[in-house]
Amino acid sequence: MNFQTALRAAQNEIADALHDLLAPFDGPVADAMRYATAGGKRLRGFLVLETAGLFDVPRVQALRAAAAIEAVHAYSLIHDDLPCMDDDDLRRGQPTVHRKWDEATAVLAGDALQTAAFEWLSGPLTHPDPAIRAELVLTLARDAGAAGMVRGQALDIAAETAAEPLDLAQITELQRLKTGRLLEWPCRAGALLGQADAAPLLQYAADIGLAFQIADDLLDVEGDAATVGKAVGKDAQAGKATFVSLMGADAARARAEALVQSAQEALLPFGDRAATLAAVARYVVTRDK
Repeated sequence: MNFQTALRAAQNEIADALHDLLAPFDGPVADAMRYATAGGKRLRGFLVLETAGLFDVPRVQALRAAAAIEAVHAYSLIHDDLPCMDDDDLRRGQPTVHRKWDEATAVLAGDALQTAAFEWLSGPLTHPDPAIRAELVLTLARDAGAAGMVRGQALDIAAETAAEPLDLAQITELQRLKTGRLLEWPCRAGALLGQADAAPLLQYAADIGLAFQIADDLLDVEGDAATVGKAVGKDAQAGKATFVSLMGADAARARAEALVQSAQEALLPFGDRAATLAAVARYVVTRDK
């Protein structure tokens, strides 16, 4: 199965898992939760499925972890789009949650998706060993919380009013937290579910996380809103430092390419079983949205 076929199949599986897991909830907040988790690349969930597959983890277990990271990612996007943060009207080519409903519903839907993710991970269907379930919860809380993604978002907001623009090292650290940590957790989760050493996969994830953000910065400069599915050019308008503004487009593209090579090398211990993960590394820098 080639990468695109595998990705589409995984997207459908994750969509079905989210449908079933969200089914018990009702009301406007639940509708917003379902709306926010519909569509998208589902790259983070796909990483869970692929890394878990390296260790022959039962699919039902991997799908619950995949749904959890997709729920946390969706929560982060709902809140990121709010007027008090990035104030975006479009996400995936559709109105953002606070535009389709209102700000209060958006905040509550994000909150509910975050807590639902931990509920799913802590359930016995995720893994029979409670210690592994606890480790999944602990590591996701760390990667998504005040020392992880949330810190990255806070640094990003602070940079908008800083006296001096961030330098390359600061941008790298910001994006390692804001974007990278939610790409690292899926790879850690696959190894945890398989009771295996996560180190090679975490190196791979760190590389693709940074490459992903560089590609995002390039899309903000070179993409168009109709294709990307959200407003472009906002970083330049806001005067924000990005990999492209600091390095230039050609150097940023070369850096992303080097990261892809490094990510693929980290997968060598897994041989041909990691071919799809190697294709993911290429995908993150060639995607158009």
